[in-house]
Amino acid sequence: MSRKSYVVAWIEIKGERFEVLVRPEQAFRYREGEKVDLGEILWTDTIYKDSRKGLKASPESLRKAFGTEDVRVIAERILKEGRIQLTEEERRRLLEAKKRKIITYIVRNAVDPKTGMPIPESRIEAAMEELGVSIDLYRDAESQALEIVSKLSRIMPIKIARALIEAVIPPDIAGRVVSEVKRIGDVRRSEWLKDGSLKLEVEVPAGAQIDVINRIQGLAKGRASVNVKVVG
Repeated sequence: MSRKSYVVAWIEIKGERFEVLVRPEQAFRYREGEKVDLGEILWTDTIYKDSRKGLKASPESLRKAFGTEDVRVIAERILKEGRIQLTEEERRRLLEAKKRKIITYIVRNAVDPKTGMPIPESRIEAAMEELGVSIDLYRDAESQALEIVSKLSRIMPIKIARALIEAVIPPDIAGRVVSEVKRIGDVRRSEWLKDGSLKLEVEVPAGAQIDVINRIQGLAKGRASVNVKVVG
């Protein structure tokens, strides 16, 4: 069994330690809220007291700590509330992935309040480095991103906002465009105009406005009339 293939995830309850062997990347994806089957995460279907020594947790201790002997139920709690043992290389790699996820969230959801325009990823990252922002591997990306935006606002104009995109789509392509638009944003209102054009109001994360407008214009072959209002 390759040591690099799995790591130990553990939790302490009432003074007792419980461990499961997991694949690290899948375990952290699950912890981040992604839909990952436990079968892809767990290396074995065993709850250990000490995996290094091969000591399994007794059924009595499992019932006392978790109220069940169900391996999946117990593993889910360990993954969500416990800790995951990592090598320095694994930790560095996963921290970088978490950082990128946080930056992506900020870029997509934040704008410069003075201009209402999205802020480049490079500027966000440089500002985080200037402030010495630290990333917590065990906290979700969204809550950390919101806290980081608050810190960034001390040195640059930035806020979390939404964008309302009003688009008028020509009649010949309106039907084809509307179904796609529903997949890329929250359609707040739609109205068929007298000439057969479709007027849409779509709400999206403010930082995503340019990408969404480009998508709409791409579908409409540049013939859509578009206006944007940043709110929040």
